[in-house]
Order: sequence, then C-alpha cells, then structure tokens
Amino acid sequence: MITVTALKKNFGARTAVNQVSFEVEKGTVLGFLGPNGAGKTTTIRMIAGFLMPTEGSVTVLGHDVQADPVSAQRQIGYMPERTPLYEDMTVEGFLRFIAEVRGYRGAERTERADQAIRACMLDSVRHQVIDTLSKGYRQRTCLAQAILHDPPVLLLDEPTEGLDPNQKQVVREMIARMASEKVIIISTHVLEEVEAICNRVIIISNGSVVADGTPAALKQRSKHYNEVHLSLGSASGPAVKALSALDEVQRVEVVAERDTTCELRITPKQQAPVIAAVLKAVASHGWPVTNLKVDGGRLEEVFRQITRTEDAA
Repeated sequence: MITVTALKKNFGARTAVNQVSFEVEKGTVLGFLGPNGAGKTTTIRMIAGFLMPTEGSVTVLGHDVQADPVSAQRQIGYMPERTPLYEDMTVEGFLRFIAEVRGYRGAERTERADQAIRACMLDSVRHQVIDTLSKGYRQRTCLAQAILHDPPVLLLDEPTEGLDPNQKQVVREMIARMASEKVIIISTHVLEEVEAICNRVIIISNGSVVADGTPAALKQRSKHYNEVHLSLGSASGPAVKALSALDEVQRVEVVAERDTTCELRITPKQQAPVIAAVLKAVASHGWPVTNLKVDGGRLEEVFRQITRTEDAA
C-alpha cells in the first residue's frame, strides 16, 4: 500500500534523510523509531506530500505523491507532530469544517464528523472550544480529523507526545481498533509505544534505515535474549556449580543472596534457549524455586546499541 524508494532530503548542505526505502502492507502498524533528529518527521512529511524529496519517490496505493499528490493525499490521514487546530472553533465545528474541506456536504458532512467524534471518544467535549481542551482531547481531536474520511493509510507523528499514562492508553486503544484495515505508520522515539501497538519496527539513525523487523525479532538481538532469571529458596553454591556445568550454559551469576535464598542469572551460549536444561537441573536436585523467568530481550538495549553504533560511525 505504501512504497518508499531511495528517498533523500537535503536542507542545504545537510542531508536529513538518505536513501530510505521500504514497503508497507495492509494490517501493518509500523513504528518508525529513532532518536531526536534522526529524520523520522522529515520522512513522514515526504510520504504525506508535505515536503518534496530531493531524490527518490513515494507511492500510496499506486499514486505517486509527487506526480499526483491530490490522489495520493486522498488515501492518507495525517496527524502532524504539532496538532494543527483552529483554536476558536468547537470540536464539532472544526470536524464539520474539515469534512467540508474533504468534499462532504449536507447530511454526509454531519455524519462523517459524528463518526470521527464517536471513534475518538470526543462526545463529552463536542461543543467545547478547542482552546479550552486538555492536551489529551486536543490530540484526539487531531486524530479525529485524520480519520474523518476513513483513509486506508494513517501517518501519525508522535501521537501520544506529552500525554499522561491514561491518555496514552486511550489513544493506543483507538489505534489498535483501526489497525487491521489500514496501514498505520507511527513516528516516535518512545520504545514503550512501539512494544504496545506496533507489529513492525523500522529504526532510522542519521537519516538512514539501520534496522527493520518485528519487535520480537529485534529483541532477539539483545545480549539478554534467553537469559534465565532463577530465584531459589536455598544457598547459591550448589546451584551455581551444577548449572555452570551444563553444556548449554555460558555463565551463572549470583545477582543477590541472603541467608536461605538466592537470585541467579543464567546466560546461555550463543543466546540459544536454555530453559529446558535449567528446569531439568532444578527438578533433579530438588531445589525450591520461588521465581523463574526467561528474558525475551530488551528493545531499549537494541535501540541504544544500533543508534550508538551509527552515531559513532
């Protein structure tokens, strides 16, 4: 549904986006992840047709954003980083105005606005002036204008920036409800956001794509992937000795120890699964287990490793 090919954007002598290419299919919630200044917002703006690329191309459902911008933009709902709202309008008045700009008239204009209000849970503030809204309701109003025409593609730039945890959860739930029928690209630097709602991640650093995969696949690159955290109701000595002798284990570390309890971190060789061998050892020795957890990897660590390497280069 979206094809980005060798996209490049220069601002004078500075290259903000450099040879970015990817494709996105229906049902994908793509987290476009990167540190501040990495080129995320610039890329989103070029996909939306808000900025023209220096080189490369973008097509949205077969429409070239440069050659046929109006047809491409009809397929897109765009929520910029800074919410563009008319402060003196009510929520309902603003959404009816956007519906009219989109070409809807009469009853259909009203219905489109009402559907967006219901979808974004804005009914309690529909008659309130936008200038008086909280940050959360302003974000939802901006999201409402983006989905008003039921576009197959949604571009959301930092959609939960500045929201409290409850407000973030509301926005995430709204995105999740729409996900199966659309392509949704979320530009963010919040890793929690990516893990909560995205089924694919692209990491961009210094204007270039440096990683592309599912959150689970990226977490497998973590040095902690498949580590076993084991808490026992016994002293650590015998357990450390027995577990260290296992062929699958690289090392065993004592994380904490008290009189009759200990916490161990068991690192596998080459990040291979080691839990079965650990459970077998626990059962054969009869150790009293109080807690057992397998580390699924840490996206934050992978993100820092990738972007730090790129920055150093």
